[in-house]
Amino acid sequence: MSGVSEALLAQWQAAVGREIIEEEVLDPLALRRFGRAVGRQDENDRVPLPHWAFFLPCPHDDEIGPDGHPRRGGFLPDVTLPRRMFAASEIEFHGELELGTRARQTSRVAELTHKSGRSGDLVFAKVEKLIEQGGNLRVREVQTYVYREDGAPSPMPEPAAEAPDGEEWKPDEVNLFRFSAATYNGHRIHYDKPYTTGVEGYPALVIHGPFTAAKLAALAMEDGPLASFSFRAMAPLFLGQPVYLRKADEGLVEAVRCDGVTAMQAKAAHD
Repeated sequence: MSGVSEALLAQWQAAVGREIIEEEVLDPLALRRFGRAVGRQDENDRVPLPHWAFFLPCPHDDEIGPDGHPRRGGFLPDVTLPRRMFAASEIEFHGELELGTRARQTSRVAELTHKSGRSGDLVFAKVEKLIEQGGNLRVREVQTYVYREDGAPSPMPEPAAEAPDGEEWKPDEVNLFRFSAATYNGHRIHYDKPYTTGVEGYPALVIHGPFTAAKLAALAMEDGPLASFSFRAMAPLFLGQPVYLRKADEGLVEAVRCDGVTAMQAKAAHD
């Protein structure tokens, strides 16, 4: 039986249409730090998903929840399911961002839906983000967050007898810290091992979904600048095990775990 009543869902859905408008000057140093955090070596390398360097969350100490995320009940509704993850995104690039120039981001709660199945209750929240400069749309992104119930502890994946195809990527603790710092991401599953294993039930620190997405975007950019990029997280990736990044098909890139499970798929279209 679902623990999410129609009345409770309607209360959460009242947030649909809620907007936040932010303005900031796009700092070149912020983009450089983000680029270094995702592994760009050369100053002339294009940074994948560059808009993620800007409009970062900036809560006060008393606005932070126990998981390290901003406390619920502000922009997004106070969904009571305990686990929260960034599950997917659809991004359109309409023009290059101009550094050193003021930009405006409008964030809007676009949709909130509930599903109930064998894994329990799931609530999906979609947030549309529009970044404009000089009255022109530069980036449109629709992010999907999922809220879910506590589940059984996750086991560490068992490596397959043969390593999957793809370029091996094995970030360490410092890489995870730098990405958290560059994106001002306080979620404790990326740096606090006792919390990660004891509270959220993962076997090791979790590699950020956006970090993996940025690595896949960089792989896709080998075929040219991106006009659009979308990704979907399908399974967690854990610190201490290699990840294999590969081009699976035209416009399709994947991150595969050491046990052969596809952890993320992304689709790219080029200019």
